[in-house]
Amino acid sequence: MKTNSTAKPKSDMDLMKLIAQFDTDDKCRAALEKLRWPDGVRCIRCESAKISRNYKRNQFECDSCGYHFSVTAGTIFHDSHLPLRKWFIATYLICESKKGMSALQLKRTLGVAYKTAWYLCHRIREAVKDADTSLLDGTVEVDETYVGGKAKNMHKDVRARKIQGRGASGKAMVLGAIERGGQVRLDSGLTASRATLKAFIAAKIADEATGIMTDDCPAYEGCGDSNTLHQSVNHSAKEWVRGDVHTNTMEGVWSLFKRSIIGSYHQISVKHLDRYLDELEFRFNNRNNPYLFRDALLRLIQTSALPYGKLIQ
Repeated sequence: MKTNSTAKPKSDMDLMKLIAQFDTDDKCRAALEKLRWPDGVRCIRCESAKISRNYKRNQFECDSCGYHFSVTAGTIFHDSHLPLRKWFIATYLICESKKGMSALQLKRTLGVAYKTAWYLCHRIREAVKDADTSLLDGTVEVDETYVGGKAKNMHKDVRARKIQGRGASGKAMVLGAIERGGQVRLDSGLTASRATLKAFIAAKIADEATGIMTDDCPAYEGCGDSNTLHQSVNHSAKEWVRGDVHTNTMEGVWSLFKRSIIGSYHQISVKHLDRYLDELEFRFNNRNNPYLFRDALLRLIQTSALPYGKLIQ
């Protein structure tokens, strides 16, 4: 029987398997230990491999320098009182939910306080940001969109703080670039000025890219060079596709993002917009990764703690 080579690889983890496999914190710690130290536990202070275990306190003691540490020390889990099994479930749900998972839904699913769920969501988003910073190559589509309510519906104090954008007064601008058949890069911006757009393109797209596709926004003019051909479609004249010139792939990402806001988050704060974009970027770029849950856990143990005070400041 023929198989579809383009079919999405089957994930190595599902919710029922996760609950059965990580039903205790001891099993979760063992999994984190294997991910953090695949060649054996090493001291996080002096890198010595001479380690003793304190099973009663779930800690390690370095026989060389005498330092005591746990598998979660120095990670995003540090000082968290939430059971690790709930961390695992939250990570799976956030990474595997196509439209994301709201803090309110996570609160109901895990049986925790809303503040705990909200903090948990943002710590996971912090961990997965910048998972891949490689530059986009080949043919790249670049576009911007706007999120937020209408300025006329806002309180005047809120309206005064909102970012002003091209044709979207009171909304926050989001920039996106996607390599056709590849990954996406997202960021927030102030206004759709030439300087902002060109800085984003320079930061996200390789000089060797063969083409940049945009809409007819004048600020994109001159974003190509002798190596990279810039072509645009005239959305103002209702031209959406001209041969292979279009921004439809990037528009699809915007559609997914806005459906996440409408269907899951309902509303998002401009203050934390970048973290929502980090989550979407990680999830989209790993959409065909059968080891998404494992790789998300790797990001968690490689990221230092995010204090609540720093998150809300």
